[in-house]
Amino acid sequence: MTKREHFLKILAGESERCGFWHGRPRADALPRLCEYFGVPDDFSLGLLLGDDVCWIWPEAENFWPDGELFDFLNGKTRTSLGESGVFADMDDLAQVDDFPWPDASRCDFSKELEQIHRAHDAGLAVLSGIWAPFFHDVANAFGMEEYFIRMHTDPEMVHAVTRRVVDFYLAANEILLSQANGAIDAYFFGNDYGSQLDLLISPDCFREFLLPYVDELIAQAKRFGYRIVTHSCGAISRVIPDLIQSGVELLHPIQAKARGMDAQSLQDRFADQIRFMGGIDVQHLLTYGTPEEVAAEVHRVASIFGPNYIISPSHECILPNVPPENLEALALAAKREREGSL
Repeated sequence: MTKREHFLKILAGESERCGFWHGRPRADALPRLCEYFGVPDDFSLGLLLGDDVCWIWPEAENFWPDGELFDFLNGKTRTSLGESGVFADMDDLAQVDDFPWPDASRCDFSKELEQIHRAHDAGLAVLSGIWAPFFHDVANAFGMEEYFIRMHTDPEMVHAVTRRVVDFYLAANEILLSQANGAIDAYFFGNDYGSQLDLLISPDCFREFLLPYVDELIAQAKRFGYRIVTHSCGAISRVIPDLIQSGVELLHPIQAKARGMDAQSLQDRFADQIRFMGGIDVQHLLTYGTPEEVAAEVHRVASIFGPNYIISPSHECILPNVPPENLEALALAAKREREGSL
């Protein structure tokens, strides 16, 4: 059975063993990991560690040729999430059209397509597609606090800006998904809807200002026959039922230390409704724990979620403060879980 076939069995709830993904090391963490494991790049690292999936992230390869995709600060460098964007003081819907919105026809996905086909040819399950972080983009367009206020005071303006952002992502995604020619197995996209304690906005605001656009991105990917994987950090348990209803099949990264996101709570509430990828704490365990503690936690979480689960860190971005020894312990423990279930 190929890695791709194993991934699809997990989504179908028919797997006999867990899957594994080591995550995506940040650029400044990668040299140390490559030296420790004796590999030239992250793709080789994933193969060595036994990954079942490979994430090809278009935004990381600069598919847009002109720098900043949405210049909501008129060329300035952002210093805070609350910093006012160009739409902070606008109240005329006609002004939305005056912003220099990007033209998706100028996107170049040649680098992404090369990586997609390399991973596909290696037998891995390929996760890709435009990341489409429209929640964060619109927050930047207004400034985060102003964005949340406008949801209540000027919802038409919020929807107008969101519409233009999402329309770009849909147009760009149409190009990439078409050019991939079936080599992608699942559309993987993400926004961080939660903090450590709860959602950043109410469930009602989530359903009004975010979920309809999530639905559009999912519908597009399904039209191409792709499975659906989404990402959100934070405490998002209150809207997991909405994501399930929208068609999300696999949820990542399961921020283990966020309220309501522990493995047992999620399994008790959502078993057989959605699959999970992640959940091995990176805030404390992978950063400060011992290899023995990492192995024990992998066994505990895998025992809760069962075989239709992908063992992975609770955030895809492996930072430089994660010791290589702990990433190695994660991969070895995942291998033992898989071999022990056969």
